[in-house]
Amino acid sequence: MAGYVYILQCSDGTYYTGSTRNLEKRLAAHQSKKGANYTKTRLPVTVVFQELFLNIADAFYYEKKIQKWSHAKKKALIKNNWKLLPILSECKNDTHFKNKE
Repeated sequence: MAGYVYILQCSDGTYYTGSTRNLEKRLAAHQSKKGANYTKTRLPVTVVFQELFLNIADAFYYEKKIQKWSHAKKKALIKNNWKLLPILSECKNDTHFKNKE
């Protein structure tokens, strides 16, 4: 069964990432405070990204990946800026081998 991964922009500018089989129904749940606890206090929300997968399990897998991303990386995905995603994925820690002198 098909499913969506989606990103909502909340009223405070943060992003919420989820997955569902029925995007319209899920958005209505978020808007009526019956969705995730995170969005209940950040209404209204707006869908800023959605992608259809042939299998809901794939959508769920992608959701879990995106949830770990930074705000900047999610914003690049939303803006369809694929070239920026690898740059934003690079490790910036001083201990990372690329940052050693």
